[in-house]
Amino acid sequence: MTMSAAATLALLPHPLPSCPNARTALFAMRRMGAHGLNDARAAHAVFSAFGERFRRPLMLIRGLMVDLATAAAGTISIAPCCYGRMTHAEAALLTILARVEVQTETAHLLMADLLGVRTVDGVLASAAAVAMAFADEGRPITA
Repeated sequence: MTMSAAATLALLPHPLPSCPNARTALFAMRRMGAHGLNDARAAHAVFSAFGERFRRPLMLIRGLMVDLATAAAGTISIAPCCYGRMTHAEAALLTILARVEVQTETAHLLMADLLGVRTVDGVLASAAAVAMAFADEGRPITA
């Protein structure tokens, strides 16, 4: 069953990011969200992007996914990997990763909205660690 263009835009209102680093993070998060933290394709995508220094970003993305799932008051919608658009939640998460180090208050508010809870400092610290791991390897996530 295929969705109409209007239905697709309603469910996936945001275009994919132009930043290749954000695309790598999104792909890994989609795969882990759908297939578990140890998904081989997610690991391969991170390995392909980072080479031999892939372990830190991969482990931190896994930690962020656990923190998001544990702290969220409801469900966080993710699209299948093959979709060429993003959900509101995915766009918010990538915006958080892009801004957590420079616009901390904005990232905090977005995270609270995404999770539906007020206390988000631990999850925000996980997001900051992911963003820093990408930046430290010369692959900053930009929105």
